[in-house]
Amino acid sequence: MTDEKLIGEIFAYFANIGVAAINLSDSLKLGDKIHVIGSTTDFIQKVKSMQIEHKPIDKVKPGDDVGLKVDDRVRPKDKIYKVL
Repeated sequence: MTDEKLIGEIFAYFANIGVAAINLSDSLKLGDKIHVIGSTTDFIQKVKSMQIEHKPIDKVKPGDDVGLKVDDRVRPKDKIYKVL
């Protein structure tokens, strides 16, 4: 089994643009692999695009709220894990 660390939770999803709004409890950067898990959600993807206040960024620190482009539909309260 792959090692994973809980790094955040989704608080909103914008289906029209495929972006999840996430509150992070740990750092995250472009290229990291994440695992999104919820009651009906379960997929792994690489971080390809992130924004804070509509500005593209390469990395975020704990406590930041970030918009993250996701490959599949997500729901509020879904958990975000960093694949280690």
